[in-house]
Amino acid sequence: MGVLEAMRSRGSELRPQADINVTPLVDVMLVLLIVFMVTAPMLTAGLPVDLPKAATAPPLERSEPIVVTLDRDGNVQLGDTGVAVDGLGDAILTLTAGDRTRAVHIRADRECRHGAVVAVLDQLGAHGLSRVAILTERAPGGRAPRHDDKPRDPR
Repeated sequence: MGVLEAMRSRGSELRPQADINVTPLVDVMLVLLIVFMVTAPMLTAGLPVDLPKAATAPPLERSEPIVVTLDRDGNVQLGDTGVAVDGLGDAILTLTAGDRTRAVHIRADRECRHGAVVAVLDQLGAHGLSRVAILTERAPGGRAPRHDDKPRDPR
């Protein structure tokens, strides 16, 4: 005897099931969560650069700087957007609504030509952007300088 025949013989009516099986929904949501957790850090990095090491680099102030990135080939990026070196100063002033007091951080690959970094610094200076920092990574065993440190005699 089948299930339907057994239910009919008992006099019960067939009713639709009111429950929703949420297991497939939970499975899909967990997979999406893992995908976003893995890809999110890759989206914020921008151009991959290998920063040079500096033992005496002081920590930077905690504010929202304008980040200019140079890769090893000298390609310039302002935030996530590629720009030409000649238009960099104007692009920064447009982004900051003319605020020349905002800090500008330069992330240049250690293999980047010195001339490309100087061209960026020249553009920033020509547009009155004087709060510029060149980002580095702390060298192993390095320490940040203290204000009471005296410069060493180069002889």
